[in-house]
Amino acid sequence: MKKFFFNFVLISILSLGFNFDGDKDRNPEITVSEIKSHIEYLASDDLEGRFTGSEGCKEAAEYISDEFENYGLKPLFDGDYLQSFPFISGLELGNNNYVQIINEKKKSELKIEKDYITAPFSGSNNVFGDLVFAGYGISAPKLNYDDYANIDVKDKIVLVMRYNPDYDNPHSKFDEHSSFRQKATVARDKGAVGIIFVNGYFPKDDEDKLMEFRYDRGSLLKDISAVHLKRNFADELFKSQMLNFNDYQKQISESLAPASFEFKNTNVKLSTDLKEIQKTSWNVAGYLEGNDPELKNEYIVIGAHFDHLGYGETGSLYRGEDKQIHNGADDNASGTAGVLELAEKCSSLKNQIKRSMIFVTFSGEELGLLGSNYFVNNSSVSSNKVITMINMDMIGKLDNEKKLIVYGTGTSSTWKDLLNDKNTYDFKLTFNDEGFGPSDHSSFYGKQIPVLFLFTGTHQDYHRPSDDADKINFDGEENIVKYVFDIVSSIVNKEVKPDYVNVPRKEGENVGGWKVYVGTIPDYSTNVEGFKISGVSEGGPAQKGGLKGGDVMIMFGDKKITNIYDYVYALKEFIPGDEVNVVVLRDGKELTFHLVLGAR
Repeated sequence: MKKFFFNFVLISILSLGFNFDGDKDRNPEITVSEIKSHIEYLASDDLEGRFTGSEGCKEAAEYISDEFENYGLKPLFDGDYLQSFPFISGLELGNNNYVQIINEKKKSELKIEKDYITAPFSGSNNVFGDLVFAGYGISAPKLNYDDYANIDVKDKIVLVMRYNPDYDNPHSKFDEHSSFRQKATVARDKGAVGIIFVNGYFPKDDEDKLMEFRYDRGSLLKDISAVHLKRNFADELFKSQMLNFNDYQKQISESLAPASFEFKNTNVKLSTDLKEIQKTSWNVAGYLEGNDPELKNEYIVIGAHFDHLGYGETGSLYRGEDKQIHNGADDNASGTAGVLELAEKCSSLKNQIKRSMIFVTFSGEELGLLGSNYFVNNSSVSSNKVITMINMDMIGKLDNEKKLIVYGTGTSSTWKDLLNDKNTYDFKLTFNDEGFGPSDHSSFYGKQIPVLFLFTGTHQDYHRPSDDADKINFDGEENIVKYVFDIVSSIVNKEVKPDYVNVPRKEGENVGGWKVYVGTIPDYSTNVEGFKISGVSEGGPAQKGGLKGGDVMIMFGDKKITNIYDYVYALKEFIPGDEVNVVVLRDGKELTFHLVLGAR
């Protein structure tokens, strides 16, 4: 329920140089009761986890839109608060999937989802070729192991086992070569047109389960067809060669010596057919126009994502068998409530602001910053007019020590002094200079915009069904949102805008376990063939070599790059100090750059 404000509140407003002239029936103040009301609605079971593009996501977008309208914000998108954007929500099996194994004794027609499953990263192709057994499908010469060393698989179909020959070692040196996708990538690069995975007998797998058909948001490997086959068919294939599959696997694993071979008189017809499911989701944005004739053309963006994981369709850390709603109270109904409270507060002061202000909530963050990437590239306000972006993501779990993490503190030389000066709430601040990171501010930093990202930290409810409204520290969030207001108040009317700083990477930083460092920032929002870069780190090999945001990498050394996975796998072949030529597409032209790889 809205409350009338008291004299001491008026005094605090006036002390900031503002005069309240808003709707007398609405309380513009940042309050626990309103934060609680927003979070309890957004994180209710009725919205079913707000998965991007879902009905619950749409209801949340409409709720935010209604609030913006009630606050008196102007719609940002041609008279509308909602900005729709397309995205790929998943995959489904097409009608043209089949596997036929042909040898001199029989022809086997396999049934999909019973005898085999098409891999959810497979290309859609019709292929035919001789069948080659390629062991574990690993090519790692530096580890003195290569299943492809003595066989020719060009234009053929390979049969490979899951896992690796060191299967009983939890710290196996082969682990990074063992994923389905990497094995398919290796087979493709060796010239194979198809790959058939099969579960071996070790580690023991009595159920012989097929892989889960689940979209991993990676690009499809269009140049190779991939399926996962039940083990009994592998047994029959080996018997046709007078061999025992169980014994053969045991021999390879115990000796760590590849024993690949081509099946005699055996061919495979393989057709794989996957369809991308296209959907629409929404960003929601409104703005307040500034009053200074010059400064009103500069914009401050205050944002948060409002999507979450739905029933755990992607990114869930829940391991239970039953399907449960992931309500995402902290992640990120808390940040969305912060945007709403700030929009209401600032709207009440709209006649006093010099610069313009955009309040925006994004969907698609959990799927790879889809909404914010779309926004920065498709907004009516050019990114070069945005002087600051402040992002709130997971601000609802302030602990007893009042720890508050702020990212982006190196993206402007003014941030640290400002943050410390406005910290009248006794927060124990932790600063991180980086502008790129796993939330929506990264999309703006890629456009050379100073950013700040406030975050109270991860917790045991993160990406689990237990992230509910009753776990939120509402008093703590109220103070965080007030802190953001104090920061914004200092920026909105200041004659000099925050400067932009390209933050160099700290030497020795280890990210993702890779041995080499390139300094590329992935763009997860696009589905182009290749590895699209949203930005490059200051002082990194990519920047020094001439790469820049917007480039699409298609070759890394002699490795073809069709998606981010190809890029990650290619990096594993190099060590710090290696030199490599990189081919990118830029403005429709192929350009080659020479990079000297750094160390992590």
